[in-house]
Amino acid sequence: MSEEKKKTFQATSRKDAIKTIFKGTGYLAFGGLVWGGYVDNKKKTELVLRPPGALKEDTFIKACIKCGLCVEACPYDTLKLAIPSDNKVVGTPYFIARDIPCYMCTDIPCVPVCPTGALEMTSLYTEDILPKPDVNKIRMGLAVVNKESCIAFWGIQCDACYRACPLLNEAITIEYDKNERTGKHAFLKPVVNADACTGCGICEHVCVTETPAIKVLPLAIATGKVGSHYIKGWDPEDEKRLKNVNSDVDNDKDNSGAIDYLNNSDDLLEDEE
Repeated sequence: MSEEKKKTFQATSRKDAIKTIFKGTGYLAFGGLVWGGYVDNKKKTELVLRPPGALKEDTFIKACIKCGLCVEACPYDTLKLAIPSDNKVVGTPYFIARDIPCYMCTDIPCVPVCPTGALEMTSLYTEDILPKPDVNKIRMGLAVVNKESCIAFWGIQCDACYRACPLLNEAITIEYDKNERTGKHAFLKPVVNADACTGCGICEHVCVTETPAIKVLPLAIATGKVGSHYIKGWDPEDEKRLKNVNSDVDNDKDNSGAIDYLNNSDDLLEDEE
């Protein structure tokens, strides 16, 4: 090989090496961005609404393969696949109730097409001999009413959410209350029943206020968590949790005076006077 060809070959080799290095660095950077974006997005998925039958969020994220079959199966275009700008885990299905809610298809077509069980059908079965999905068992979220912005709490007659609810007079009921301010009109206040609400979002979709006064939130956020140290004293089943519980309370200490004071309304009235 001539000297000129050697120099050309060496120069080309150096260029190729530099390109390879930059490519590798680029892939690493891209991978870092993707992973960083995933971690960042994962923190932002607390407020996302998932399709019917979705597993708990952390498990769902691991099980979902981002295939989009549930999105294709939805006849109302309710479901979307998240893209980076959505601030959600990319490729996972979700819906925005204000835009297009879940219209509660009786056959729930988005669930059985899931190939991994991220959307699980058995939780929606009835007790029949031949199991079939019961759309009313869906729990995608829970509707929460903002009493400050709901015009029904102002005294303006509105029952849009109540009338639109698929489970009329079950998931949302109307509470009648006297309007002391006018003395004439009644308040027609919407009340959400957490045991019946499916989280479909139709109430949020039809809400007449500019920003919906009723909003569907994921169950984990809407319901909160009480803590295992609180017991329903009137519920015999809940009291069973007290068994084998070690308490740090000093049982030898006499607190009867404080308890009697709190339970004695006459003492409280005397103090107020």
